[in-house]
Amino acid sequence: MRIATWNVNSLKVRLPRVEEWLAYASPDVLCLQETKMSDAAFPTMPFQALGYEVAHHGSGRWNGVAIASRIGLDDVVAGFSHAAEHDTVESRLLSATCGGTRVVSVYVPNGRAVGSEHYAAKLAWLGDLRHHIAATCGPGDRVVVCGDFNVAPDDRDVWDPARAHGGTHVSDAERAEVQALLDWGLVDAFRLQHPEGRLFSWWDYRAGDFHNHRGMRIDLVLVTRPLAERVSFALIDRNARKGKLPSDHAPLLVDFEL
Repeated sequence: MRIATWNVNSLKVRLPRVEEWLAYASPDVLCLQETKMSDAAFPTMPFQALGYEVAHHGSGRWNGVAIASRIGLDDVVAGFSHAAEHDTVESRLLSATCGGTRVVSVYVPNGRAVGSEHYAAKLAWLGDLRHHIAATCGPGDRVVVCGDFNVAPDDRDVWDPARAHGGTHVSDAERAEVQALLDWGLVDAFRLQHPEGRLFSWWDYRAGDFHNHRGMRIDLVLVTRPLAERVSFALIDRNARKGKLPSDHAPLLVDFEL
């Protein structure tokens, strides 16, 4: 089973690139973030033509998450519960069962600046995510929580820790929230295959950051132990960050021998 995650930074703009990537990378499940679309505008047919069922949760210009699966798509839930989504969730969370695995696509708030109300909301959102996962799943279940976490888990995941420290994405409180998910029972699947540093999934569009390798690893695939034990391959596809009109994120994929 191959599961991938990709913040596409506008599916309307990036759809041809996503279709091309699906054709050659061939994931069984693809989680998308920042579709920036409403549910009514979501391009279901191109995904169906490639053999994928799709669930989407979005309201328009901002945010938006999706799950595309060719191994089944059941029990789709938007937000933190079956109840109506609270405004603070902002179309950032979507869950579904794909081939017997519970898959959760997340787009964590950016946080903007440490100490701001947006930063406080980001920490609260991450806490709500942990409580949601604990309430709906168990560490012994097959669970994948993946997406754009807007957190670089440790200094290996930042191009220059000295320059990055003091800002969002690398603060102790943000990293502690990700660690709390790991303490509950999730494992960073990419790290099982790549313990080395300086492997990034996001680069700012400005100042030639991609070409100068000034990035962060903020896109994560976190899995429970039954899946962690079966990880066989992991890759951040830098080639998908190249070329015409790329997203500022590269897709991340993980293979499991089930």
